Amino acid sequence: MSSLCHTSAVLVFFTALAVGVGAQQSNERSCDVIGDESSESQMERALLKKLEPLSQMRFNVTVEKGKTENYVYHFRVCREVNSTLHDFGGLVQTDRQNGRTTVIGRINETQVFNGSDWIMLIYKGGDSYGRHCSGEKRRAVIMISCKQGVTASSFSIISEEREKEQECFYLFEMDSNVACPAEDSHLSVGSILLITFASLIAVYIIGGFLYQRLVVGAKGMEQFPHFAFWQDLGNLVADGCDFVCRSKPRNAPAAYRGVGDDQLGEESEERDDHLLPM
Repeated sequence: MSSLCHTSAVLVFFTALAVGVGAQQSNERSCDVIGDESSESQMERALLKKLEPLSQMRFNVTVEKGKTENYVYHFRVCREVNSTLHDFGGLVQTDRQNGRTTVIGRINETQVFNGSDWIMLIYKGGDSYGRHCSGEKRRAVIMISCKQGVTASSFSIISEEREKEQECFYLFEMDSNVACPAEDSHLSVGSILLITFASLIAVYIIGGFLYQRLVVGAKGMEQFPHFAFWQDLGNLVADGCDFVCRSKPRNAPAAYRGVGDDQLGEESEERDDHLLPM
C-alpha cells in the first residue's frame, strides 16, 4: 500500500511540474512592435510569425578584449532572456568579471523588416549608456541571413557603434532558414507536358494489356497492345539505322532477317550439285 501511495505521489509531482513548465512557457512575453497594436502592419505580423520557430532557442556569444572587457551576450528571438525578472530583456550583456548584467535591447520595443533573403530584428529601449552616446538607451540590431537547411547557427557580434553622439547600436548576425524566401513549387510547362505524356503512355500500356488479355484472350507477347505494329516498326527502325550508319554497299543483301510474321518464309536451298563429281 505504501509503495502504491509513493508511486501516486511521484506521478502527481511530475504532472504538476509539467503543467507548471507549460504554463510558464505560455505566459512568456513576445515581441511588441513599437507603436499601437492597431498601427502594426500585416508585414510586421507576418515576419514575427515567421520568426516564431526560433523563439524557444537561446543564443550566447562570448567576447573578450584584453583584460578590461570580458562579456557574454545572451539573445532570444521575441522572448525574454530571463522571464523571472520581467524586464523585457531580449538581448542581455553579462560582465564575466563582476557578474553585472546590462539589457542591450527589449522585446517590448521591437522593429522588424526584411529583404529578399534577410530579416532585420531591432530591440530598442535598452539600459542607458554612461559616458557614451549622450547617455541614450542602448539598441540591438540583429541581422538574420538566409541559410538553407539550418534552423539557426553562427550567432555572433559584429561591432558596437558607440562613438557617435546619437543612434548608437550593437550589431549582431546569425544564419537561419526562416529568412529564406519561399520556394516556388509551380511546375514548368515542360514538366507538365512530360508528366502528361508519361501518364498517357502508362494508360495506353496498362489499358491495352488488360483489354488484350481479358477481352481478346491473347497470350504471351500478343498481350502487348498493337504488338504487330510495334514489331514492324522495330524492323523499320533497324532498316533505317542500317541504311544511315553502316558503310557497306547499299545494294548488298541484308545480313539479318526481320522478326515480323510477314517476313517469315521458306529459305531458298542452296544447290551444290555442281560440286559433285560427274
